Amino acid sequence: MQRDYCDRVSSRLLVPFIQSLRSQKGCWATLSAIFLLGLSAGSSVAADRKDITLQVGVEQRFGSKPTDALALQAQSGDRLTFLFETEGKPQTVTGTSATLDVVQQPLPEPALQERVVLTTHRSFESAEDSASRWQAQGIPVEVAQPERWQVWAKRETYSTPLLRRLLLQSLQERGIQTAYIDTQVLPKQPRASLVVNGYRYTRDRIEIASGQGVIQVTQKSGDKNRHLYTGSLRLQPNTYGTYTLVNQVPLEAYLRGVVPYEIGTWAVQPVLEVQAILARTYALRNLRRFAIDGYQLCADTQCQVYNGITGAHPATDRAIAATRGKVLTYNNELVDAVYSSSTGGITAPFNDVWSGAERPYLKAVIDSVGTPWDLSRQSLADEKNFRRFISQTKGFNEAGGELFRWRIESPKETLNRDLRRYLTTIKSPLATFKTIQRLDVAQRSPAGRVLKLTVTTDAGKVELAKDNILVALYAPNSTLFYLEPLYGMNRVLKGYTFIGGGFGHGVGLSQTGTYHLGKLGWSSDRILSFYFPGTQLQPINNTITFWRDDRGKASGG
Repeated sequence: MQRDYCDRVSSRLLVPFIQSLRSQKGCWATLSAIFLLGLSAGSSVAADRKDITLQVGVEQRFGSKPTDALALQAQSGDRLTFLFETEGKPQTVTGTSATLDVVQQPLPEPALQERVVLTTHRSFESAEDSASRWQAQGIPVEVAQPERWQVWAKRETYSTPLLRRLLLQSLQERGIQTAYIDTQVLPKQPRASLVVNGYRYTRDRIEIASGQGVIQVTQKSGDKNRHLYTGSLRLQPNTYGTYTLVNQVPLEAYLRGVVPYEIGTWAVQPVLEVQAILARTYALRNLRRFAIDGYQLCADTQCQVYNGITGAHPATDRAIAATRGKVLTYNNELVDAVYSSSTGGITAPFNDVWSGAERPYLKAVIDSVGTPWDLSRQSLADEKNFRRFISQTKGFNEAGGELFRWRIESPKETLNRDLRRYLTTIKSPLATFKTIQRLDVAQRSPAGRVLKLTVTTDAGKVELAKDNILVALYAPNSTLFYLEPLYGMNRVLKGYTFIGGGFGHGVGLSQTGTYHLGKLGWSSDRILSFYFPGTQLQPINNTITFWRDDRGKASGG
């Protein structure tokens, strides 16, 4: 019956495409694809390599709260079309508006949800490198983001409680203390519901499109944000027992919702062009981030901030159009096109912040058009040199910026709370400590970043490495800092002052520095060459490698 329906809706022109989809995912994928081809804006035009369709999770944990609800609205004179299955058959419903919400459905008996968490990370970059290392040890893994990034033992391989516990026992016998079993017993599960035209449809997967290709989505609780999304939407289950609303959007349209929010709209044209090129490159380089959940990118700072076309602006639209299809490459492979608000006067090499293979184009660059510091003669690994560097406030591209230099005091009670929260999250046996006794910078890189921070507590020592320092301790704005103890009466330690510069990871381009270079009249090409030395600008083409997996196999292009 299902096969017959698929055969009826297949037109002669779509037969090769339909057969391909059917072989991969069955009738549901076939019908969804036809639905999107017929209703998405611009569907009559064949997509080229410069207009790849992205899958962006715009609501990643829909249903995590019982009050979660989204209002969907068509544009004036338009209608929304919804496609889902009813008793194994496709059903289509139309309307000018609708609501998505969740119902907490009791289970016949509580469900056990378990996974072996091998490591926890602040960033995808470090998690992916960790995954490669576990794979090399013969343990199949997958990268997930329930909250922080984690590497899980592959659930299909370790599919029973016994197998999971045998794996954990084996790891503990080898002295590996980072792994643990995350166990949850679920008495209920959220079920997504679509309310349209007065009828409620409870479904796990819903395709949503409109004739004009623009859909308004408004949160009905919380901050009640309103977004306009081009392309189409899909509500689908995720790995964490909730749902993700995915925006299927062409690459160049996606950039209209990224560039204004990442760089602003008031910068000069070359600066906006730089951001457009980096945002495009970053998106294509990171299509694998959410493979575990069946989409590609998120819409927050764990990827790039994306708010649909709500804030699209003529200035950023011009920059996107002027750079259409251009990406930044190194040896014909897309670069890790990372950027941050402020570097603090020196960009961080990739391995100063994350784990993984070194990126030759991401190295320490003094963020200045002059020579306020000679790194070849004055290594910032030396503590005296580093303190002198931080004391300098002139001659840098970011000079005068709000976050270029900072001084933050943190009481010991706050440090205790932050560290305890972090250790509890990673299931550390030291999470029961009572008080921090001292902090020490154990290792600093030649570019000044803290590579290792030792925290001595009454229960033992905790070693914090690279960007995990910023997870465990909220006080510093970056890892470019030094410490000064704060003493009370009788020289009793009462906290620490963090003195440093920059905001964020500091790798790659400085947005604050780029503003300055743009005002000096630098072109977009020159700015990119400054922050990413040795790279080349290219149009997207079939010879470019998007990324390489843990075995060095190339993907994309």
